[in-house]
Amino acid sequence: MAVEKADELVPHPVKDQLPGVDFCVTSCPNWAEAVLLGFQHYLVMLGAAVIIPTILVPEMGGGNYEKAQVIQTLLFVSGINTLLQSCLGTRLPVVMGGSFAFIIPTLSIARSSRYSYYLDPHERFRETMRGIQGSLMVASVFPVLIGFLGFWRIAVRYISPLAAVPLVTLTGLGLFRFGFPQLANCVEIGLPGLLVLIIFSQYVSHGWESRRAIFNRFAVLISVVIVWVFAEILTVSGAYRGKSPLTQLSCRTDRSGLLSASPWIRVPYPFQWGRPCVNAGDVFAYLAAIFVALVESMGTFIAASRFGSATPVPPSILSRGAGWQGIGILLGGMFGTATGFTASVENAGLVGLTRVGSRRVVQISAAFMLFFSVLGKFGALLASIPLPIVAALYCLLFAYVSSAGLGFLQFCNLNSFRTKFILGFSLFMGLSVPQYFIDHSHISGHDPVHTRAIWFNDIMQVIFTSSATVGFVLAYFLDCTLARSHSRRDSGRHWWAKFRYYDKDSRSEEFYALPFNLNKFFPSL
Repeated sequence: MAVEKADELVPHPVKDQLPGVDFCVTSCPNWAEAVLLGFQHYLVMLGAAVIIPTILVPEMGGGNYEKAQVIQTLLFVSGINTLLQSCLGTRLPVVMGGSFAFIIPTLSIARSSRYSYYLDPHERFRETMRGIQGSLMVASVFPVLIGFLGFWRIAVRYISPLAAVPLVTLTGLGLFRFGFPQLANCVEIGLPGLLVLIIFSQYVSHGWESRRAIFNRFAVLISVVIVWVFAEILTVSGAYRGKSPLTQLSCRTDRSGLLSASPWIRVPYPFQWGRPCVNAGDVFAYLAAIFVALVESMGTFIAASRFGSATPVPPSILSRGAGWQGIGILLGGMFGTATGFTASVENAGLVGLTRVGSRRVVQISAAFMLFFSVLGKFGALLASIPLPIVAALYCLLFAYVSSAGLGFLQFCNLNSFRTKFILGFSLFMGLSVPQYFIDHSHISGHDPVHTRAIWFNDIMQVIFTSSATVGFVLAYFLDCTLARSHSRRDSGRHWWAKFRYYDKDSRSEEFYALPFNLNKFFPSL
């Protein structure tokens, strides 16, 4: 009896790899399930692919036709970047999608006085896009160099589990504004979407054990179909007749304008809007956005490796991923996506929800991106899903990524006051500082850092409105400088010591080795 009570008091053992995953990074379900799961990943990434152009294109002078073109281009390049990252980059099950970090510098370019004298909206859109393309392409050299030359590897080598907690947690929590606040714009379809998703993914899947895999893996697809049909019924029945324009735009299924504006077939191509041009100030602003995108991608990579039951990502693999992310941003500048790229947080959350961390599934989703970006009408039909339904998905998927960050607390000494200070301070400031910058901009009409150099203002605004960046920089700095004699075991560094170098653990090669023995061409990585 005493032995049984002692066993009950033993804490859960530390796990280098997450248990309970159905398919890890290197395994794959049968082809039918893999295709459906890949399509589900495509549906999830559509949210950002629609939201970002919806914000940017009208400010650039474009209408529904230009917005549809940018969405198609963004999907097309996202598919290419996802294939590059999953095959040659980190090789993790991550989708590369548009980054919200680039919205601030892109809006600054769109609102610049140098484009105000173009009276024709389409001409203004083209000229603005050319300015965005040139600056984005020049700035993309930065991640390519620091990634492939190994500088990013040196910078992230000293990340401990303690520093990873605020990085990954705030990568999910920092996007809370795209969750329930967006859901509440049309609560009659957003809230049912959230409830249906929770019921199928958590209650039905656990209560019906023989069908657990079906409901657990395809809960997103099931909930989207059910709530989308419900939203269509409300629209057709005239439930929103006489409502405010904002309510109709958020709730109706026929107000996106994408279906009528999209061509049946269109293949995006480089420099489709003309020859790019470059502005030095815009390049510096984009460099700040790229730094933020690299940090947030790193948090997503770490979360995806955990949900894919892989070992902690070696710094050399993170550096390789940063290099290919830079290539992806370069492609975005060439094709004209109006934004850069980052690892999609929502898709990493979907890996946790489905417990399927197969990179093959993500590669199939990339094929869907390429397919529907070319067949414009079909892609526009799926992209016209009301955003409150997408926000309902975000509420659960962002939460999964946040929970992945909290999972790294198992490696830390939570009885240490040093650990408590670093953890609490970085998490609090990671949420508090961005909220101050956002509130100040809304109230005063300008950024807290308000100088004559607009590019400098944009740099400060981009960096300090990213929760993951603020929290991670604080945690990383404090962990490396505060009471170093006690830091190793308190921060959990000894647990990750064997993963600091690629060849110190045989499992690293299993998960992260390049195909066809290509590792020999990257000796520094």
